[in-house]
Amino acid sequence: MNIFQSYKEKIDAILRELLPPETDLSRVKVEPPKDASHGDMSTNAAMVLSKAVGKNPRELGAAVAEKIKALPGVKDVSIAGPGFVNFHLHDKEWASVVADILASGIHYGDSKMGKGEKVNVEYVSVNPTGPMHAGHVRGAVIGDTMANLMEKAGFDVTREYYFNDAGTQIDVLARSTYLRYREALGETITIPEGCYPGEYLKDVGQALAARDGKKWMDKAEAEWIAPIRDFATAMMIEMIKKDLDLIGIHHEVFTNEREIVENGTLEKVFKILQDMDLIYQGTLPPPKGKEMEDWEPVELTLFRSSKFGDSSDRPLKKRDGTWAYIMPDIAYHYDKIRRGYKWMINLLGKDHGNYLDKMLPAIAALSDNTAKLDVIFCGMVKILKNGEPVKLSKRSGNIITLREMVEEVGKDAVRFFIMTRTPDSELEFDFAKVVEQSRDNPVFYVQYAHARCYSVFRNAKEMFPGVDVSAESLAKANVAKLNSPEEIGLVRMMASWPRAVEAAAEAHEPHRVAFYLHDLAGVFHAFWNKGRDDSSLRFLIEQDKELSLARLALVRAVATVIASGLAVMGVEPLEELHG
Repeated sequence: MNIFQSYKEKIDAILRELLPPETDLSRVKVEPPKDASHGDMSTNAAMVLSKAVGKNPRELGAAVAEKIKALPGVKDVSIAGPGFVNFHLHDKEWASVVADILASGIHYGDSKMGKGEKVNVEYVSVNPTGPMHAGHVRGAVIGDTMANLMEKAGFDVTREYYFNDAGTQIDVLARSTYLRYREALGETITIPEGCYPGEYLKDVGQALAARDGKKWMDKAEAEWIAPIRDFATAMMIEMIKKDLDLIGIHHEVFTNEREIVENGTLEKVFKILQDMDLIYQGTLPPPKGKEMEDWEPVELTLFRSSKFGDSSDRPLKKRDGTWAYIMPDIAYHYDKIRRGYKWMINLLGKDHGNYLDKMLPAIAALSDNTAKLDVIFCGMVKILKNGEPVKLSKRSGNIITLREMVEEVGKDAVRFFIMTRTPDSELEFDFAKVVEQSRDNPVFYVQYAHARCYSVFRNAKEMFPGVDVSAESLAKANVAKLNSPEEIGLVRMMASWPRAVEAAAEAHEPHRVAFYLHDLAGVFHAFWNKGRDDSSLRFLIEQDKELSLARLALVRAVATVIASGLAVMGVEPLEELHG
């Protein structure tokens, strides 16, 4: 249960009593006030509805406040400013949240906000020319967490991977594979400038030699490049899937650029835009802010993107008549729209900064302004060890691979640490700090809180032999015994988890989950430390079993909420930490 949503429903019922039945209540909010001293909850109902119903905000606020005061869980009500209604809840009302958490389990925080709307989250989308490296891992983890978050918020999510298997770099992959193929058959080779030198291609060359023997040894490039390109691409995709499996990432859909071109989607999209009178032959002015003395206008095939808010029209074909590089992406997003996705989220590197400017006009045109695209841009990753840059990779020669990261610190540490920074910031991934057991390491700090919860359960079984510390049993505890400021403060923090889920999903900011868990862990650790100095605040008090059971329920709720958040991040909660 979301206690804020529960009070929103109660206040909506009050408003339906006081106001005409046709009154739109969609703008009414119930949330914590900006100043915590004003109350536990605040509603803007009188502010947003007064004009529509022809009443003074303070007058309407007073009528709403009178009704709220009669609600069983409400302790006191006040009106602030021009009409905000603030109110405090009784401690026992907050304590009831503990039972709700235990009843919901890991699903606590699940929301119906998305109403089952279809959302396509496209992430990773690394071209199949080599293993996943540190830079790729960041977008992969953020994208997967975003997909998990949207599902928790009630959306119908599809995880998609799009790759370019039609570009010149794929031909370079084929030529590099051909060299490794010859090496596998006994030749001594030299990797020339412009080919991929990574050791990972040795396996591909050996697999090709095992399949085809000497079939391609004396053939011209024109004969072998296409079949070897297909073979190498397929092997690279399988390798990438295995890499992603190491960090628990699995996509439902894989789409490739060549298929978009070969199945006619690209031509179809161009024809649709033509039929809408959005394609014309024309010239563009010189780029702004650049002096180009030798610049000459050239007639190009242009898309009237300026009709959809773009700063200028965009070329869809190059000077030689071949497709401009954005055209396959436009066709790909049309394919998503055709598949029923009106909301698309892409994860891209910060070097794609103007991507939205180019894509939004085409998406608006092709969906009649019904589809939307959001992009989360990811910053660079620096790999360090004890503060020093790590430059060499055993596998690829010049990059640190995903596999090496996971082997060094583990899947969960990789996933959690990546989420501790905003996506667009630069991330320093220091192997030593990621596994450091200190409060400065957010990965350890949150997992330590969860492990501490389980140490309380183990101690409870020693103190009270036969005690059942399961969620089902503790849900029957007398949680009304929870009334200290520390206990209620911890409950309030947990009560904000459903709101945190919705806010993070709405803002497309999955890093908020890691931030929330860090804050919750901080409140829990502070409570734990107070118990060291004040025996009355310890979770287990041998002389007061009823209070101990209530606090065990509280601790079980903390473990549950942490596990709920870690599940969104794709991280397993630890019951014990081993140093």
